[in-house]
Amino acid sequence: MSKFDRFGLGLAKGLALTGKTLLSRPNITVQYPEQRLDVSRRLRGPELVWVALKCTGCATCAKSCPQGSIELATSQELVDNKYEVVEFLVDHGRCMFCGLCVEACPFDALYMGRGYERAAYRRGDLVLPKEKLQMSADRQPSAYCRPEMEAELPLQTLLVYGQTRAKR
Repeated sequence: MSKFDRFGLGLAKGLALTGKTLLSRPNITVQYPEQRLDVSRRLRGPELVWVALKCTGCATCAKSCPQGSIELATSQELVDNKYEVVEFLVDHGRCMFCGLCVEACPFDALYMGRGYERAAYRRGDLVLPKEKLQMSADRQPSAYCRPEMEAELPLQTLLVYGQTRAKR
């Protein structure tokens, strides 16, 4: 043990580094319920977004799901070369959000969502029917597996682009 260690040189170095970091970095704290962060453009978030007008009822998404989280039922009659989707259920409690269903959809009818607040108190509330999966103001698609959509989405809030909310 050297004589400098006894006098707290290591402690002083650590405090100097902490002070330098504290004063040089911008504040990145947000007040959560009032302010929301913009997540990554290609987020594979804990939700799926379904576009009913593009869906043909081919069930490729359900076949590609390794967990079996997607259930799809269609009508027997073809209308405009599409089957009408009668039932479309996604069990978000079993889904591991791997994105294979999004990659397998040949008609771009299924997207990963950008939302990150999908908690529920009961497991049954995590099984969403087609009405709750459709694109809306609070269910926006991410650009995961769809790079052409990236230009339309906002930049991520923290650190990736070297910007913070205050600098934008």
